[in-house]
Amino acid sequence: MRKMKLSDYVFQFVSRQDVKCVFMLPGGGCMHLVDSLGKSGLEYICCLHEQSAAIAADAYSQYTGNFGVALVTTGPGGTNAITGVVGSWIDSVPVLILSGQVKRSDMIGKSGVRQMGVQEVDIVSMVKPVTKYAVTVLEPTEIGYHLAKAVHIARTGRPGPVWVDIPLDVQGATIEERNLREFEVGGFPDGQDEKLDSLVEASIRLLNDAERPVILAGNGIRLAKAIPDFLNLVEFLRVPVLTTWKAIDFLPEEHEFFAGRPGSVGQRGANFALQNSDLFVSIGARLDLAQVGFNYSRFAPGAKKIVVDIDPAELAKLKMNIDVLVCGDAGIFLKELAKQKDRITSRDRSKWLERCREWKRKYPVVLPEYYKQENYVNTYVFVDILSELMAESDILIPGSSGSCSEITMQSFKVKKGQRIFNNPGLGAMGFGLPASIGACLASGRKRTINIIGDGGLQHNIQELETVVRLRLPIKIFVLNNNGYASIRNTQRTYFRGHLVGCDPSSGLTLPDTCKIASAYGIKNTRILNHKNIKKKIKEVLEIEGPVICELMINPDLQTAPRIVSEVEQDGSIASKPLEDMWPFLDREELKRNLLD
Repeated sequence: MRKMKLSDYVFQFVSRQDVKCVFMLPGGGCMHLVDSLGKSGLEYICCLHEQSAAIAADAYSQYTGNFGVALVTTGPGGTNAITGVVGSWIDSVPVLILSGQVKRSDMIGKSGVRQMGVQEVDIVSMVKPVTKYAVTVLEPTEIGYHLAKAVHIARTGRPGPVWVDIPLDVQGATIEERNLREFEVGGFPDGQDEKLDSLVEASIRLLNDAERPVILAGNGIRLAKAIPDFLNLVEFLRVPVLTTWKAIDFLPEEHEFFAGRPGSVGQRGANFALQNSDLFVSIGARLDLAQVGFNYSRFAPGAKKIVVDIDPAELAKLKMNIDVLVCGDAGIFLKELAKQKDRITSRDRSKWLERCREWKRKYPVVLPEYYKQENYVNTYVFVDILSELMAESDILIPGSSGSCSEITMQSFKVKKGQRIFNNPGLGAMGFGLPASIGACLASGRKRTINIIGDGGLQHNIQELETVVRLRLPIKIFVLNNNGYASIRNTQRTYFRGHLVGCDPSSGLTLPDTCKIASAYGIKNTRILNHKNIKKKIKEVLEIEGPVICELMINPDLQTAPRIVSEVEQDGSIASKPLEDMWPFLDREELKRNLLD
């Protein structure tokens, strides 16, 4: 068998995994890997910051269902990528980070010094807590083993990022593939509960007894590649379905069983459906604090509960009574449920379904009075119009923090075929732009819409050049609310209006978005108010290539409805239950929406 350079082998391996492109930023510490990537036939995307490379790889993975790959250099190249990796870790996204390292003779080892090699850092120790597997390859014959093991671990169980660090002299070593140690898959459990059949049987008994069941669908269903199985179950059961933000595109808005997206920043009607249920079934949703309203004891208080999650730690954190707890893959659970579907009793739940539909109709997120606003653009109006104008083949990437994520995920009306995702766990302000690049490339350059705050744009603004260089059809809508609106609202609510670092009056300034767009050579426009807004948004969407549209948003716009907290006399903060969202309903009206 022919000899080859180890760095060539690395990208031959990546290519065999059906990965089409690698996001990278070159450096001396990864120069052999950079050279080999350039000769590999893989498309390489030159990002302008390593955080962006990691985030773009995350988005590539989210869109394709395969893992994404980023290549960075040693030292600051690795540390810059950590934010993107943390987001992948929290949201269970399989990503492979390849990093260069100083040559083995220059490494710190056990010397106790802080640094030996130029730009050397012990990156593996830094990223171990936020990766499923992290290793520095010290022996060339181990490269095949570590790559195969990393990719297997990234993809299986609860997915997540992995990191393979390769010293410079190892990158340039000559190897023979037949001499490489192989990785054997055996011995890695899939985390599936051995009593699955009996747990499904118990779940069916609860389902048969339920008059007001709801299903909460989470991203674990997608990660298990089980969306078709889930949709078949929905059609068979004919019960109301709620979705998390990560599962927003599972069902179109008009689907007969879609009851909304609940949560602390959710939809009032969806929260009523959840809180009034007598059986709550969670499949592949980690039930984080924002999802349950920061209060497990008040979550679906009258419901029996079935929770399916592949991560035992996520199940252990739930401080509430759970009647059937399934630690396992959502796809395997759904298949077992389908296998036992003859045990499911057909029940007429038409009144319950209609009640959920009525809540959805009666309590829309986008209110008619929002359209009557004369000054500024109301973000809810913008998202409502964008929902109407976007095509079924479009991709939507809202930013991951503040109103650009909250209002979008709260009010967007999904069409069948659309793909929508962000990074809600970490909520990094810099996610939106590089994620749009990764998703656009992963999709074969479909039209991609990015909604981003004027503050969030600054975090990875350099990637505008990447968008221009690649001529990507990304439409960037920048919400200009004069700074950090969510911080400003928090300070006004909880700190008696004392503002710090959130707008020009408190020490924060941001540059002119349209001037920046022009500097990068990007077509741009600005929308000041609602006059002809639908026509203007349509024109932006139809512009060929990249475009930036700045929307002038009322700096005082509040996200609503939402769960709010109250400061107790002892200084502690307590959240209202999910059914009692701000703006508060009249107490009699609230009572009428709570079933016995």
